[in-house]
Amino acid sequence: MDTPIAAAPLVTDHRRRFILFLFLMAAMFMATLDNQIVATALPTIVGEFGRLERFGWVGSAYLLAVSAVMPLYGKLGDLFGRKYVMMAAITIFTVGSAVCGLAISMNTLIGARVLQGLGGGGIMVSIFAVNADLFEPRERARYQSYSSLVLMASGAIGPVLGGAMSDLFGWRSIFLVNVPIGFVVLIGLGLMLPYRKPNRRPKIDYAGALLLALTAASIVLAADGAQIFGSLAAPQNLAIIALGAAAVMGWIFVERRAAEPIVPLSLFRNSTFTLLLVMSVMSGAIGIGMVNYFALFLQTTTGLSPSAAGAFFILLTGGIVCGSLSAGRIISVTGRYKPFAIASLSCSAIAFVLFTQIHAGTPVLLIGAAMALHGFGVGLAQQVPVIGVQNAALARDVGAATGSVTLSRMGGASIAISVYGAIVSSQLGKAGLSIPGVTNIEQLTPKMLAALPEEVRQAVAEAYANAFTPLFMASCAIAFIGLCAAVMLKPTQLPRMAKSAASPEAAE
Repeated sequence: MDTPIAAAPLVTDHRRRFILFLFLMAAMFMATLDNQIVATALPTIVGEFGRLERFGWVGSAYLLAVSAVMPLYGKLGDLFGRKYVMMAAITIFTVGSAVCGLAISMNTLIGARVLQGLGGGGIMVSIFAVNADLFEPRERARYQSYSSLVLMASGAIGPVLGGAMSDLFGWRSIFLVNVPIGFVVLIGLGLMLPYRKPNRRPKIDYAGALLLALTAASIVLAADGAQIFGSLAAPQNLAIIALGAAAVMGWIFVERRAAEPIVPLSLFRNSTFTLLLVMSVMSGAIGIGMVNYFALFLQTTTGLSPSAAGAFFILLTGGIVCGSLSAGRIISVTGRYKPFAIASLSCSAIAFVLFTQIHAGTPVLLIGAAMALHGFGVGLAQQVPVIGVQNAALARDVGAATGSVTLSRMGGASIAISVYGAIVSSQLGKAGLSIPGVTNIEQLTPKMLAALPEEVRQAVAEAYANAFTPLFMASCAIAFIGLCAAVMLKPTQLPRMAKSAASPEAAE
C-alpha cells in the first residue's frame, strides 16, 4: 500500500519554523500557567478584597470562559485563517491579564478572569491548529510532544511560582507578567507567521456557536456544582443540567441546517474522529482529573508532608516526559499512532489496578512506581487524539476538529473531578463516624493529622485508603473504556510529505 502524501507546510525554512514554535509555546505556557498560578495566590486576594463566598469563582470563571469558546475559535480559524484569529486571542488574553492586575474588587477580578478565559481558550486551540499548518503530520507528532511538556510544566511549577511571586511582588504580579510576554509573542507572530487565506466565503454560525458555548459551560458548571451550590442535586445544579441538555438538542438541530456549522456533524460519521473523542474524554478524566486526588491520597495515607508529597509528582511528571518524547519521536518515524493509544491506556489501567491494592503502610516506593507507570501511560498518548483528528478531518475542518478534541479532554477532566470527589466523600462519611476523637475527617489538614495520636492517625490513614479504593476502581474502568476505543481505531498511517512539495517554490 502506498504511503499517503501530505500537503507542504506553511513555512519551509526550518529555523523560522522553530522560532515560530517557540513563540507558540510561550503563548501556551502563558495561557495554561495562568489557571495554575492563581491557586496559591487566592488566599492573599481574598485577604485584600474579602468576599470569601466568591473564592471559587476566580478559578471557575476562567475555566467556564475557556470551555465555552474553544470550538468557536477552531471554526473561526478555519473560516478566516489562523494567524489573525490567534493574534486576536492573545490580545484578548493580554488585555484581560492587565485588567486582572488592576482589579479594584472581587467582582472586577472575576469579570476580568472571564475576559482572560475568552482569550485563553482561543490560544490553546489555535496553537494546535497552527502546528497543523507549520508541520507535516509525522513531524507534527514530535513537536506536539514538546507542546505536551509545556502543558505539564505549567501545571507543575504554577502553584509554586504563584506563591513565590505573591510573596515577593504582590498577587497582582502574577497577572501583569503576562502583558510583556503577550506583547512579544504578538510582535513575533505578526512578523514571522505567514497568512494563509482560506478558499471559501466566511459565514459564521452564530446560533450554533451560542448553543455549543451554553453546552460546554453547563457541563463545567454542573460538574463543579458540589462546590458552588453545595450539592450536585441542588435545584440550581439540576436546572443547569436541564439547560445543558436542551442546548445539546438545540445545537444538533441547528448544525444540521447550518451552511458552516461550528462543529460539522459529518465529523461524527468518521469512526476515527468519534473514537478519538471518546479516548480524549477518558484521557482527560484519568490524566488531568486525578492530579489533585493523588496529592490528597499521598498526604492522608502515608503521612507525608505537602512538600514531600509534592516531590512524588516528579515521578509522575518524569513518566509523562519519557512517554511523550518517546512516542512523539517513534510516531514521526513510523507514522503509526494506534499502538501508542493502546499502550497508553493499558499502562494507566494496570497502574490503577495496583493502586487498588495499596493500603496504609504500603512502602512509598511502590506508590511512586505506580505513579510513574501511570505518568508514562499518559505521556504515550498525550498528543494522539489531536494528531489523529487532524489527520482524519478534511483540511477545511482541522480547526473545528482540534477545538472539539481539546474541549472533550477538559470536559472529561471536569466531570471526573466531580465524580471522584463524590466517591471519596461518600466513603469517608461512612468511615469517619467510627474513629474516636475525629468529628469531621474531611476537615483534617496534614498538620492536624500529624498531631493526632498514633492509633487515631493509623485509623484515619486506613479510612482514606479504603475510600480511595473505589475511586481507583472507577479510574481503572474509565481507562478500560478508553482502551476499548483505542483498540477499535483503524490502523492509520500518517502521510509523508513529498520531496517535491517540500521545496520553497512548491510551498509558495
